[in-house]
Amino acid sequence: MAEHHSSDTLSERELQVLQQVAAGNANKIVAAHLSISEDTVKGHVKAILAKLGANDRTHAVTIALKRGIISLEE
Repeated sequence: MAEHHSSDTLSERELQVLQQVAAGNANKIVAAHLSISEDTVKGHVKAILAKLGANDRTHAVTIALKRGIISLEE
């Protein structure tokens, strides 16, 4: 199994954003839940995509689930 590289290590806030994205929330909803601006959410999503090498939000969630970075919770 491949080891995680430090370049794909997500910050605590990026993990929170990714978990919200995995729950199907739009940026506006993520921003409201985390008490941050929508632009900040967009910045975090951009960083998440870059760190995980993902093409889009769905791909990022799929990668994170496969790697055990996040889990789907109710």
